[in-house]
Amino acid sequence: MFEKVRDIIAEQLGIDNVEEITPQTSLINDLEADSLDAVEIMMALEDEFELEIPDEDAEKFTCIGEIVKYIEENK
Repeated sequence: MFEKVRDIIAEQLGIDNVEEITPQTSLINDLEADSLDAVEIMMALEDEFELEIPDEDAEKFTCIGEIVKYIEENK
């Protein structure tokens, strides 16, 4: 699951070295994603995993691991 989420994030942000993305990586602080990037990533994850991530939940994510956990629990 983590690898799939990591690959989607890397693709959305144009990151070539996916190995630099870990469960502790922050979208905003470490990957320098802006709010538009974050929205596009959430939309891509929703499409891939066929679920809806409400904005109020998405705003609480501080690292990639939290996104993975949310998808696993709500898929």
